[in-house]
Amino acid sequence: MKILSQLRTSTFQLALLYMVVFATSVFILLAFIYWRTAGFMTEQTDQTIEAEIVGLAEQYRGRGINGLISILRERVSRDPNGKSLYLFTTEDYLKLAGNLSQWPEEAEGSDGWIDFTLDERLGWEGEPRQARARVFEVQGGLRLLVGRDIQELATLKQLIETAMNWGMGITLALALVGGFMMSYSTSKRIEVINQTSRKIMSGHLSLRIPTRGTEDDFDQLADNLNQMLDRIEYLMEGIRHVSDSIAHDLRTPLTRLRSQLENTLVSVNDPYAQEQVGRAVGEADQLLATFNALLRIARLETGGKATDNAPVDLGGLVTDAVELYEAVAEEKFQQLLCQVDENVVIDGDRDLLFQAISNLIDNAIKYTAEQGNILVTVGRNHERALIEVADSGDGIPDSEKEKVFQRFYRVGKSRSQPGNGLGLSLVGAVVEMHKGLIELEDRYPGEEKPGLRVRMSLPVVAGNGPGASDVSS
Repeated sequence: MKILSQLRTSTFQLALLYMVVFATSVFILLAFIYWRTAGFMTEQTDQTIEAEIVGLAEQYRGRGINGLISILRERVSRDPNGKSLYLFTTEDYLKLAGNLSQWPEEAEGSDGWIDFTLDERLGWEGEPRQARARVFEVQGGLRLLVGRDIQELATLKQLIETAMNWGMGITLALALVGGFMMSYSTSKRIEVINQTSRKIMSGHLSLRIPTRGTEDDFDQLADNLNQMLDRIEYLMEGIRHVSDSIAHDLRTPLTRLRSQLENTLVSVNDPYAQEQVGRAVGEADQLLATFNALLRIARLETGGKATDNAPVDLGGLVTDAVELYEAVAEEKFQQLLCQVDENVVIDGDRDLLFQAISNLIDNAIKYTAEQGNILVTVGRNHERALIEVADSGDGIPDSEKEKVFQRFYRVGKSRSQPGNGLGLSLVGAVVEMHKGLIELEDRYPGEEKPGLRVRMSLPVVAGNGPGASDVSS
């Protein structure tokens, strides 16, 4: 699979394109060399044949047909198996002279040239060989064939063609290997950038992309990205510091204000004044809860870890949270159900996990109408623990499912409900601290009220026995 993924990289595709261009260039070069070499040798052979024809034509003009026959017999007797080939025949192809026994069966070209094979049927002794000849007619319908043995030329052409094929094959193989190596080297450096980027996106904002010190393009890219990350981290730290400072500095005077309001509530006897002071105490409690949530989220997002991590039985934890909210659900005539599997244990902070589950159940009750139903389940899928809170409320549009984890973000329909928009932000921070995942999806897809299913996936403790099958409802 790694090789297949390597083949799909843009660097390998670029190397493959270069390989095609390079191989095409090599092929054109080799073809040109072959064309010029083979053409030159063929031209030399044709010129030799033409020279012999000119000489025989002069003998024919000077000595006639008998003189031509005598010249041919003399040349054949001097070198019967030489490279020169002769055949002088009548109009009916009866042999008069020459070192071939009969006329070749191969078709004659329009220019008088003919390529044929020397073998036993032509009276040739030995292995079959390639030949090329020129044919022309003599006075009286007589036919004369003058040619050359071109076996060496044919062998040389075959060697050149074989060398071209091997050369192209080696070129393609080397280009493919070189492209793969170049692609692997480039992809390896890109993967380092990707891995570091994924860790940074998961919350490790202090990480930076490593460089090799070569000052090449990748080092320049890494330096620019690192400078950008430094700037982003600086700005985020500034924003976080301002919000945390505001929350921290205002919490103390708000606490004093609340205490004074409580004292006032006890001292006044006017029912109307008591009602107004009571409302002010409630608003102060809401502000304090908001500031406390902000500070807690800030500690979690900056990498703060709980000091009391221990094995947590999620079944018992969820059962306790459901029992805590049963009375609240009964006030809205809602059905709050709980289905848990045994022996689902994770390593984490019990208080933070309880807070996260409580926030999810509280949201489900708050945004589910009367007579609605809420189901809280705990199960296990292989090495992951699954916690689901599913309600029958209005749900969250798909376009806003990711945004609800932002601080103070609230879906349009929920703005009239009490709250501060920090519940899911705290849940997301707790899940991230426990190296888990959280997903939002419709419980009843396609329905007018699709409801909402919140699924948390957390790693179980190593060696924890198998629980039940996947969670579903």
